[in-house]
Amino acid sequence: MMKIAVFASGRGSNFKAILKAVNEKKINAEIPLLITNNPDAGCIEYATENGIPVQIVRRKDFSLREEFVKSLLLFLAKAETDLIVLAGYMKKIPDEVLDKYHNRVINIHPALLPSFGGKGMYGSNVHKAVLNAGCKVTGVTVHFVVKEYDRGPIIAQQCVDVMQGDNPETLAARVLETEHQLYWRVIRKFSEGKIKVVNNKVFIEE
Repeated sequence: MMKIAVFASGRGSNFKAILKAVNEKKINAEIPLLITNNPDAGCIEYATENGIPVQIVRRKDFSLREEFVKSLLLFLAKAETDLIVLAGYMKKIPDEVLDKYHNRVINIHPALLPSFGGKGMYGSNVHKAVLNAGCKVTGVTVHFVVKEYDRGPIIAQQCVDVMQGDNPETLAARVLETEHQLYWRVIRKFSEGKIKVVNNKVFIEE
């Protein structure tokens, strides 16, 4: 059974959707670890209610960066992590973690990459940019995480229409609904060994 470590910084709505899919046996996996940088994150309470161990790991709590990275790697190793899933995690993953878990760290982005990605492009910033550009279609991208923001191999995408009269909040709500449907399905494919990366391109077996 695949073991997933989830990283989240906020309410964790994608975390909840993934855990729901796990609990409903839609994914042959378990979540033995939630890592957060935010002691006030709503995802902590939800994880605790569901018996998932939580670790609050913040760079500022360590005098040396190396100790911070070592702590992350230790928690991941203890959980026997197979896949790291970012679910609204607002910090950059250290390079050492990406090296250790190469092509085993995934993220979901609220737009169709490579458009509207990069540093600072998260949450409402993305939706405002989409609307300001006059886009008729936006969407969701699940991708592998690499050392550059939002530049990893794209695993899956799903479109969301931009409606006349949309504002960042209404658009975000529809995009989030799509995230909740797409993310766990990608994780299921990963757990089945059906996702392969060849020459920086992702191929998915049916």
